[in-house]
Parts: sequence; C-alpha cells; structure tokens
Amino acid sequence: MKILAVETATTWQSVAILEDDLILARSEQEAGGVQGALLLPTIDRLFTQSGLRLGDLSGLACSIGPGSFTGIRVGLATCLGLRGATSLPLVLVPTLEAMARNLDTPTIPVCPVLVSRRGEVYWAIFRRTGDGRWDRIVPEQVGTPGALAQSLTEPTLVFGDGWSAMGSEIRATLSESVTVTVGPPHVFQPSAVHVAHIGMERLRRGDIAGDLVTPLYVQRAEAEIQYERSGGLSPVARRRQRIDTKATERVARGRRRSRPREV
Repeated sequence: MKILAVETATTWQSVAILEDDLILARSEQEAGGVQGALLLPTIDRLFTQSGLRLGDLSGLACSIGPGSFTGIRVGLATCLGLRGATSLPLVLVPTLEAMARNLDTPTIPVCPVLVSRRGEVYWAIFRRTGDGRWDRIVPEQVGTPGALAQSLTEPTLVFGDGWSAMGSEIRATLSESVTVTVGPPHVFQPSAVHVAHIGMERLRRGDIAGDLVTPLYVQRAEAEIQYERSGGLSPVARRRQRIDTKATERVARGRRRSRPREV
C-alpha cells in the first residue's frame, strides 16, 4: 500500500510518501505561517524523488488537529483538492494520536502537548497495550497548564512544543505524587510518517473520510472560560457581585454630591 501523508497542524511541516513500512520520500521543515506556499511544491518534489505519480497511490492521509487553525486548513484543503482530482480515498488522522506513535515502545502513558492560544495547551494521553494497540486514556483537551497537570494521575512521558513552552508552569501545579519524564528532543515534532502509519491502518479498515470533512478543533466551553475569568464564581454569585459593585458606586457618587462646599 502506497500513501501520501501530510502534517501541517503546527509550524512544523512534515510530508511523506510510504509504501507499507518503507519511507520512499520525506520532507520536514519549519514552515510557520507559510505552509500555503510550501506544501504543494514539497509534495511535487517528493513525487519526483520517489518516482511515483498520484495515480500510483492507494490513498491520502492528513493530520486534522488540534493545532494551528491556518496550518490545519492548508493541509486539509490540499488533500481535498488531490482527492477531488484523483478520487483517491482520504483518511483523517488526529495530530496528537500520530504524535504518540513517535515513541516506539513506551512502558508508561504518553502525553503529547501542543501550544494552543496564549497561556493554554492541547493535550491527550495514550497508553500502548501489550498487543501493540494504542488506547486513548484522556481524549483531546485544551486548557491551562494547571488543567493539564490535573489530568496526569500516574507516571507519564510528556513531550511536544507545548511542553517546551509551558513545562515549568505544568510542573508547578503537578501533584507531588505524580512524576513526569520528558521525551527526547527528536519526538517533539509531529511526523507525517506516523500519520501515514495510522492512515494505512484506517484505509485497511475502510475508515475513510466522507463528503463532510472538518478539522478536529478542540475548544473549551465558553462557560468554563467565563467561570475562570470570574475567579471561580457561579453565575448567581457573579450577578450578585455586579449588583453590589453598582450599589457601592451609586452610594459613593451620592456622598460626593451631598458633601458641603467650602466657603
């Protein structure tokens, strides 16, 4: 089985063409903000290197996030265009699931972490089973370093650009009973090779994308965001706080107006 895999969910662009477990061509580079200009020329170059054409492929695999909204849309739009031109089956692969495969045979749960909006990260937790499968212990999440730390309940291997950016904040709120091991530098970036591996597994099962294709956008509930901004107050308590504040302001204005003028 031959497959083209595209990974653009972060600023790191990874593209690969595989035949089963054999990597025929591969390209990885920093491409922050310019995936739209780099992706198609990269794909064309890999076809030249591999000696293949689009029609030689068995399918396409695309990473769908979570991650950079712009990067995900570029990769997905490109793969949809290739599917439209060739009728090749397209497989969608969650980015964090593919990142977990960066580690060969971990003996503890693994937690890939990616940068989200300012002050927040994306993460999920996976465990490799004895028969080689990967179980998703904690599904894709987005939140503060403290929220991630709370989801770590046992020794875990962590890695990814989110850990690079916010590892100290995560450690600061981690339970004393939980230890984390940081993965080696070479596993921190998403890889199209592992997108391809998962893609081939799903192609064999017939798990292909239909007409309606959407990225995996993991967003926090607005209620949760407002709850944090309020300092953890309930809606009733917030309303009471606003009423008390306005009442205090009215009393203060009244006192200023009733103060006698000096002669």
